[in-house]
Formats: sequence, structure tokens, C-alpha cells
Amino acid sequence: MNDFTQAVVSAFALIVRLDPELSDIVALSLRVSLTASLIALVVGAPFGAFLAVTRFRGRQAVIVVTNAFLGLPPVVAGLGVFLLLSRSGPLGPAGLLFTPTAMIIAQAVLATPIVVALVHRPASLLWAEYSDLARIDGLSTLRSIGLMFSLAHGSILTAFLAAFGRAIAEVGAIIIVGGNIAGFTRTMTTAIALETSKGDLALALGLGLILLTLSLVVSTVALVFVGRAAAGK
Repeated sequence: MNDFTQAVVSAFALIVRLDPELSDIVALSLRVSLTASLIALVVGAPFGAFLAVTRFRGRQAVIVVTNAFLGLPPVVAGLGVFLLLSRSGPLGPAGLLFTPTAMIIAQAVLATPIVVALVHRPASLLWAEYSDLARIDGLSTLRSIGLMFSLAHGSILTAFLAAFGRAIAEVGAIIIVGGNIAGFTRTMTTAIALETSKGDLALALGLGLILLTLSLVVSTVALVFVGRAAAGK
């Protein structure tokens, strides 16, 4: 019990004094996860809206496959990105493996299906309501997607927050493609796993507290926007 209490006290001390190692790990985690979430939003939001406003052969199959990727195991995604970026892979010459860029790619792969799903659903409901008006006005597919964006902006923000929450909590994929290199590719989740195995509970708890706080903030903001969107209907 004394050891646990000491670890908690030491963890808070690391946070309060902005320990350099802890700060660097948190900064890298935020940079990687925010970048991956933005990429997921830029790719996934238009695609989700496109699936809502268009009808084409095989569309339902695309939706099913996209939803299936919501359950993609992180280690499988990491393995796929690893093979893509390895020396024998198609992107091997770029030298991206075991870099923050590789971690961003892995997180974006995992976060994009979340954005697609969270944008597609509300956009489909809105399109069912406004499709006739859009056809009367002669809106193109691109303008129809823009209309969905303007009507479902709350859902788009919620999708981004969900993607960020997924990315910041990722550990399996980024260990595979990042290598958990100290001072270069070590994030909060990978550092927690490593420091716990080493017995350095102070740093692991400090990072865990910060990660938990970020998760609570993201969940609270998402809940607020979902509530506002529901109240605005």
C-alpha cells in the first residue's frame, strides 16, 4: 500500500513540475493523434457524405465493408502498415518505418472508418429529408455533400472527436510501426506499457492520469455537441 501511495504521489509530482520526459511523450502523442484524426476527417467525412447522397452498384457492399473495418484489430492494421512501409514493401524506399509518420498512418487507418460511419448515418437521415429539394435545385454531388456538411456540422465534429479518442488510446499498431523508440516514437500508451513492465509506476501512472483526463475531456465535449444537435432538431 505504501508503494502504491508513493507511486501516486510521484506521478502527481511529475505532472506538476512538467517533467521533461513526460512532457515530450505527451507532446508527441498529441501531435501524432491530432494529425491522424485530421487525416481521418479529411478522408472519411467526404466519403461518408458521398455514400449518403449517391446510389451506385455495390454501394451497400462498400458500406458493409467500411462498417466491418470498425472492428479491425489494431495489430492487424499495424502489420499491414508495417508490410507497406518495410524495405520490401511498395513504400519502403521512403524510409518511413519506425518514424512518427508511420504511426500517423497506422492511426489514420484505424480512425477513418469511425469518421465514415459517424458521418454517413446522420447524413443519410438528412438526405432522406432534403434529397427532393436538392434534386429540384439541381445540386451536383459535390454541392450535395457540401449541403450535408452544413446541416450535419455537429456530427462531423463528433466524428473528429471520436477519431481522436480512438487514435490517442492506440498502442498495438503504433508499437509495430513506431518501435517505441525513446525520445522519437514513444507515446503515452506505449510508454505506459513499457514503464509498467519495468516497474516504473510513477511515470506510467502520470501518463495514465493525463490520458484519462484527455479521454474524459473528449467524451464530455462530444456529449455536449450530441446534446446540442439533438436539441436543435
